[in-house]
Amino acid sequence: MELAHSRKPFVGGNWKMNGTLLKIKQVAAEPCKRCPRLLTFVVDIVIAPPTPFLAPAMNTFPGAIMAVSAQNLNEKASGAFTGEHSAEMLRELGVTWTIVGHSERRSLFCESDELVCAKTASAVNSGLSVIFCFGEPLETREAGMTWEYVSAQLKALFVSIEKAWDAAARTKILERLLLAYEPIWAIGTGRVATPSQAQEIHALIRKSLAENLGVEVASQIRIIYGGSVNAKNCEVLSTQPDIDGFLVGGASLTSDFATIVQASMSTSS
Repeated sequence: MELAHSRKPFVGGNWKMNGTLLKIKQVAAEPCKRCPRLLTFVVDIVIAPPTPFLAPAMNTFPGAIMAVSAQNLNEKASGAFTGEHSAEMLRELGVTWTIVGHSERRSLFCESDELVCAKTASAVNSGLSVIFCFGEPLETREAGMTWEYVSAQLKALFVSIEKAWDAAARTKILERLLLAYEPIWAIGTGRVATPSQAQEIHALIRKSLAENLGVEVASQIRIIYGGSVNAKNCEVLSTQPDIDGFLVGGASLTSDFATIVQASMSTSS
């Protein structure tokens, strides 16, 4: 789809249950040393540290360069849910993003499409922006059923947008929703989809967006790739017309992260 140049690249770092307070300072400093401050106008950078580190991260990361994301939230506004936190709590803390639907949440914590979409609706209705994760397992890829699997996840999202998002959130969909295609077989395995494999699915996702949300939204909404992205493969992946950035796992805790940001910068200029 055309107008790829109008979509601002996005690089997210998902630390998962890793990192330290010292690592926050190191990660904050690296892109600032290697990339000009002007990059804030070229690439969106969002870091998702573990929940206990959200406040320290916001106090450490330079606001003009990086935003902070939660890795998860509860779909309820409040209640007897020990160990959980709501979208409104994140917003009051100053967090502006949250990841929803990561494959580790879906598999390890049995989060269904319905629950993932309920969390997404709670987040966007509270004013947060969502990194909506989805993707297929290896057996689905090998069976040639990738698109059937992915399109079912997207269908659940489209239904939720229609039924559970409030009017204000729907009018700000380009601000509130970012799609992260993460083939499960490539997450943390060292395997990565080839550029053509990733582009094929991203193009189908954009086509589905056009059919369900309209061509204008589809041409502007950002679709990023996740799955063993590193300093060696990021540049060629970022040249694909429907890949608008990356959700980075392990590499976001290393100097590779700044390299990935730089690769995204170069393709946006």
